[in-house]
Amino acid sequence: MTRIIKQHAGGYAMVGIVLVSHSRALVEALRDYTRVIAPRAAVAVAGGMPNGEFGTSYGSVYRAVSEVNNPDGAIVLIDMGAAAMVVKMVLSDLDDPRVRMVDCPFVEGAVEATVQAQAGVERGTIIESLKSLTNLRKF
Repeated sequence: MTRIIKQHAGGYAMVGIVLVSHSRALVEALRDYTRVIAPRAAVAVAGGMPNGEFGTSYGSVYRAVSEVNNPDGAIVLIDMGAAAMVVKMVLSDLDDPRVRMVDCPFVEGAVEATVQAQAGVERGTIIESLKSLTNLRKF
């Protein structure tokens, strides 16, 4: 894999990563896991509904994307397909081509994305790498 690293005046570029789950506990645990592997990666989470129930909250997703989106863009990963509808609404309203949702395994994608983002890999390269995970076999 070719790594393309950009540098800005303030330091290395870093794509923001947004993890979206129906469960607050699940998404927070995954964020904590990625912090062990890529502690400097910009990761925001949106999980569950504001009242604590399972679901995907438009407001939470919007805030999470806004938190880590920057000139290098952001990548949104989801736990299950139903979350995609909410994320699509948020991305449509944001109308920012730098923010993309990628279909890939949630845990493996989160690890891959945060490690590459921390290394300064460009958004397009990370996205292509994440797409390749759809054929990932665990054994």
